[in-house]
Order: sequence, then C-alpha cells, then structure tokens
Amino acid sequence: MLSIRAAEPGDLTAVAAIYAHYVTETVVTFDDEPPPLDAWQTRLSDLSARGLPFLVGEVDGTVVGYAFAGPWKPKPAYRHTVENSVYLAPGWGGRGHGTQLLQALLDDCPKAGVRQVIAVIADTGSDASAALHRRLGFTEAGRLTGVGRKHGRWIDTVLMQRALG
Repeated sequence: MLSIRAAEPGDLTAVAAIYAHYVTETVVTFDDEPPPLDAWQTRLSDLSARGLPFLVGEVDGTVVGYAFAGPWKPKPAYRHTVENSVYLAPGWGGRGHGTQLLQALLDDCPKAGVRQVIAVIADTGSDASAALHRRLGFTEAGRLTGVGRKHGRWIDTVLMQRALG
C-alpha cells in the first residue's frame, strides 16, 4: 500500500537515486548528469518556501516515487502556474502509484494558489506518462519538435495542461 507524505530532507538520497536512473538510462528527462544531493536540498527548500508541494510515496518505509510542482517560468505573471514532475523507482510502475502521487500533488497545488499545472513530457515513443496525465484531466496543449538531444537522438516534448479549481 502506497503512503504519500511531504518530502523531508532524509528522503532526498532516495529521490536523487530514482531520478539518476532516468537521467542516465532514459530520455524522459533532458538532464545529462544526475543533480547532486545538495541540488535536491535546494529544490526542497525553495519549493517549501513557496508553499509548493514536494511529495514522496512510500511502501513499507521505502521511498518508491516522488512528485513535485515547481514554478513554470520565473516571470511574476506565471506565479499561479506550475510544472509537475512525477517519477517512480525502477520496477514500481504499473501499480497505480504514479496516479496516486499525481492526484495528491494536484490536490495540494491549490493551497499554494496554483490555477494551472503544466506537464512537459518527452515523447519517447511510450504513452505511459501522457496516459497518466490524461487520466487525471490533462489535455494536450502543444508539441515542441526536436527540442532535446540526448543519447544520440532528437526528442520532441508534448505539453499537457490542467486547470485547477
């Protein structure tokens, strides 16, 4: 059973390891190098200061996934719009945990004054992330063609959007 709660500093080693897998083994994120632990600590502090959610999902005390909402753009007029991120540890997909994490994130976003949530999804040939977002009410807002290059290939991104409240 997945238990979802606010991320704490002690969770960040697990969060960093989950993300590092996607950085080094996939094209779903455009980072080339896994961020160091202190970058995750800065992110958690920044999001907390903004009142934005950073959640972890645990099974039997082990962090198996995380989700957070970060600023969409730095300009002040975008302050009510966020970009979401949801990642599960390898081997933990297909159990509904991503759906539970994203739903919990969407439930928490209005507390921070969020009205729009944007998902930027690398078009890897798999529909899993887009399908997750569609299940929770996101609609496709656009496509950026060939905007990322990783592991020797050009990658499109699909923009999905959901209004809150």
